[in-house]
Amino acid sequence: MTQYLLSVWHDGEFALPDADIDEDRIAQVGAFNTALQESGSWVFAGGLHPASSATVVRFADGNVSMTDGPYAESKEQIGGFWVIEAPDLDAALEWARQGATACMGAVEVRPFQG
Repeated sequence: MTQYLLSVWHDGEFALPDADIDEDRIAQVGAFNTALQESGSWVFAGGLHPASSATVVRFADGNVSMTDGPYAESKEQIGGFWVIEAPDLDAALEWARQGATACMGAVEVRPFQG
């Protein structure tokens, strides 16, 4: 089985104005996590603090520097991820479809290198 990264993407700082939607999303993601675990596809998952909480550590010209904030200044930011095992890309894409539905957003699928 191949491992895949399912990364959850959203626009900017992740905050919804509607508490009911947040509660629904939390319940939906919890149910999705349970389904992944029960299927045996679950490897690891985690939600991330906002990109504004990031620190970037860079190596260049023999030196290491640190800067506050996300690596890339972009509209889209990663908000969380799952690492799953699936027999093929089609199965991983089906899990991503379910994850995107649970998160109410975009999920990118990438296989790990062999």
